[in-house]
Amino acid sequence: MMKSKRARRLAGWAVVCGLAAGAGLYRQLNLPFSAFGEEVFVELPRGTGTVRIAEMLETSGVVRSRWLLLAARLLRPGSKLQAGEYRFHKRASALEVYDRIARGDVFYIPFTVPEGANMFEIGASLEAAGIMESEEFLRRARNPDPIRDLAPDAPSLEGYLFPSTYWISRSTTAAELCRRLTGEFRRVWQELNAQAPPHETVTLASMVEKETAVPAERELVASVFRNRLELGMKLDCDPTTIYAALLEGRYRGRIHVSDLQDKNPYNTYQHAGLPPGPIANPGLASLKAALTPADSNYLYFVARPGGSGEHSFSASLQQHQVAVTRYRGAGMNRNNGKEALQAKTTRGVPGGKKTSRH
Repeated sequence: MMKSKRARRLAGWAVVCGLAAGAGLYRQLNLPFSAFGEEVFVELPRGTGTVRIAEMLETSGVVRSRWLLLAARLLRPGSKLQAGEYRFHKRASALEVYDRIARGDVFYIPFTVPEGANMFEIGASLEAAGIMESEEFLRRARNPDPIRDLAPDAPSLEGYLFPSTYWISRSTTAAELCRRLTGEFRRVWQELNAQAPPHETVTLASMVEKETAVPAERELVASVFRNRLELGMKLDCDPTTIYAALLEGRYRGRIHVSDLQDKNPYNTYQHAGLPPGPIANPGLASLKAALTPADSNYLYFVARPGGSGEHSFSASLQQHQVAVTRYRGAGMNRNNGKEALQAKTTRGVPGGKKTSRH
């Protein structure tokens, strides 16, 4: 009888001690902790086991003890830890850390490729954001292999780095990023169900993208270029001249006479037809405009006075000269002649950008 009472008493104490230990462990699991500075990044490679993950988190100062993370694993038997890079920047409990990794709360950087950005601008933005060096990206972007099957004549990935916002990690390589951007282009192109040659379409769309920021004008600009191509006229497109200067590393922020006279194949002042490839990365609207230009007889366009970004379109050189005179007159009134002296001449050019004559 005495032994039975003693056994029950011991069992009771064991339960109490177990509950106390469990309560203590639960408090430890929910106690915020950090032993790192402002932030720490932990990369968990695919296939890393829970024990190794716990060791890495302890070493990085994210959890107080690896055993706490393993205990959290016992409380979450149905969960699975996800690979990836994780950013820790504030105190968190072992359970919070475990749950973040279980739901795959991987650290990503939002990176936006704007419509009309060229590969040089994309590279500069990547470097400014601290993601990768510009030249590292450009080395990959200059290699057209990822879209060779779709556009055999493409000299680079320019035009196929589709504008959008992408979530990338710090470990994303230039090759991986180029695959993602060109993969998005493939998806959009497939949805368009276009029957036109991709390379010619994207090249034309890139020129439309760079020539106007007014949505309602895209089809009209595309029609000007189409009409000129059909007549064998040079396109005389300023943005192609700028791109030629960029390729040669001599662009100085504005177009000079020497740029217009340069024999680079991209310079449409010197060569008839489309340039060898796109000069920027067009968005969906410009792709659609290149596929379905407006039905017009326009051959010229020039900026309207007032800075709205809109253009005046003309079917004849005489009409175009009137529009250019109107543009110059507005510049004369506004800047005492300075803008007029910089305005483009009327030798049949479609655009209305300013040109410095040297």
